[in-house]
Amino acid sequence: MTDLLADGGFGCSVDLELRVDTVAETETTPVEEPSVTADVPAASGFARFGLGSELLQALAAIGYEEPSPIQAAAIPELLLGRDLVGQAQTGTGKTAAFALPMLAALDREQRKPQVLVLAPTRELALQVAEAFNSYSTHLSGVRTLAIYGGADFRDQIHHLKRGVQIVVGTPGRVMDHMRQGTLDLSALRTLVLDEADEMLRMGFIDDVEWVLEQLPKQRQVVLFSATMPAEIRRISQKYLSSPAEITIRQKAADAGRIRQRFLTVNAPQKLAALERVLEAEGGEGVIIFARTKAITLTIAESLERHGHDVAVLNGDVPQAQRERTIDRLRSGQVDVLVATDVAARGLDVERIGLVVNYDVPFDSEAYVHRIGRTGRAGRSGEAILFLTPRERRFLHGLERAVGRPIEAMEVPSNATINQNRLDRLRQRLTAGLQTPATNAEERALLSEIVQRVAQEQGCSSEALALAALELSLAGRPLLLQAEETFTVPRQAPGQAERQGGARPVRGERERASRPPEGNMERFRIELGWRDRVKPGNIVGAIANETGLNGKSIGRIQIFDTHSMVDLPQGMPPEVFEGLRQLRVLNKPLQISRVQA
Repeated sequence: MTDLLADGGFGCSVDLELRVDTVAETETTPVEEPSVTADVPAASGFARFGLGSELLQALAAIGYEEPSPIQAAAIPELLLGRDLVGQAQTGTGKTAAFALPMLAALDREQRKPQVLVLAPTRELALQVAEAFNSYSTHLSGVRTLAIYGGADFRDQIHHLKRGVQIVVGTPGRVMDHMRQGTLDLSALRTLVLDEADEMLRMGFIDDVEWVLEQLPKQRQVVLFSATMPAEIRRISQKYLSSPAEITIRQKAADAGRIRQRFLTVNAPQKLAALERVLEAEGGEGVIIFARTKAITLTIAESLERHGHDVAVLNGDVPQAQRERTIDRLRSGQVDVLVATDVAARGLDVERIGLVVNYDVPFDSEAYVHRIGRTGRAGRSGEAILFLTPRERRFLHGLERAVGRPIEAMEVPSNATINQNRLDRLRQRLTAGLQTPATNAEERALLSEIVQRVAQEQGCSSEALALAALELSLAGRPLLLQAEETFTVPRQAPGQAERQGGARPVRGERERASRPPEGNMERFRIELGWRDRVKPGNIVGAIANETGLNGKSIGRIQIFDTHSMVDLPQGMPPEVFEGLRQLRVLNKPLQISRVQA
């Protein structure tokens, strides 16, 4: 289930208000007297906070039982009315950590805003507002409004005049309403700064301070941030009063849910490499991040020509269309979203299985938030980073940011792609047998056609099935037979190691290498860069075993999981058998001949 505790879903401001207004009146339960209905088990993990039965009902309906670490630490402090500084990554459940205590303390008779949440992006503002809406399903009279740039200003004024208790907005649009006098914060109880470090990165800190200066002196301030740079620390010290401080470290198991890999490819070959990656790695839902709006359009056009269902999300896309695009991605009408970093925050779609960083992000924080769009709600995910040879130097910094090495990979080969195509075809056939795509009447008609053609042509059912499969290809070849020419400049052995002892990068492709010289024979050994083997290790081991002079050993090519070495022709069987038993770096060489 989508992790609404962490982020929530999307909606529009009108929907948020109307959905709450249509809920039937329910009995109010005082916050001080915890009460659990028959539908909510007394042992519910959230019941121990003293939350009212209406909130517990909403949480049970969503399917949440135990609070996350940030919720367990923050909710009691916020219920006491304390200021709070929380440091936690996205996806840890911090939205519910502040939303639940805010709702529990809400005066539903008061029609002026009591809670103001500042968020850096429209997506996050909508997401947080929808989360408030989800948790307040059984709280009658609660109104939540999201206000942000790009939406109708007059419509927002209309809803503010009708009265709302919770406002979630971006700093610029909140300031506009405050200056116009359309956002009355005289009754405000709590201000929440969500993703404070991102507001700093986007240049909103001056706006945030301006808002803080206008608020009532007696108010609760809650600050959440994934990182705690000096400027954010200064804000907390200046505007928060004796805050509770909570830091939640991401568990290794949580970080490990996302498998991170990189491939090195020349810039002119990136589109072709992307198509291969989608063929081999693409699953249910994919997000491709590009640096500029123009690049998103180029990628989308290329993928559409290859038959992909693609949508684009960038700064030129109107807000209403953005929301429809996210809904289409969530529902499965679109499988590939090409986006700029405008979508890196606040985008929560559970079915995203792969994130492709087509362009290197501007900083490591952006990378962290990009890859965080997959592996949601406890699921596993994949993230692939495209690097040009000149961009390899950025890799170590990204590895430091995520606290783990990023695996090297190669552009998928024809063989890999073709095997995936065959596997998918087999899976579709199996699914079609188990779950027919047509109704009984249409299946009867199809069966009649099959029988008639079989009788007329005197052919077997197998021949008919084969003809049907060929028709399903619509003239497209089943197997990919394109040239495999993804090469990058060769590095000297001494340049292969990156600083910090991280895994070496080797971009040369086996399939694009030249054949061995006329007097040489090519062999494969099952050791590669991942085993930290170097050319000197291979030369030394083979020379010691065979008695060959090191100069007699030919070209050595080291790849991620294996290596190729050229040796003189005519190797005696006993020498070859000795090499097969050889170990390098305490691992078996497993040498074998490469067939020409």
